[in-house]
Amino acid sequence: MSDPVRVRVVVDRDRCQGSGSCLFHAPETFDQDDETKVVLLDTRDGDDAIRAAANACPSGAITIEED
Repeated sequence: MSDPVRVRVVVDRDRCQGSGSCLFHAPETFDQDDETKVVLLDTRDGDDAIRAAANACPSGAITIEED
């Protein structure tokens, strides 16, 4: 059995436009601060939800890096 793929979530707060789509897709992973900029909390939502959040981000502020 092969090892699971490890992913790393990267957020670029400078690119964030505050749309909130990340919160919709992965509310346990992402939040917004007082400036409505993305904040990475945890990766509890799982890969599918986090990938959906990254894909839905209109500014491309969330990226997934795989090891």
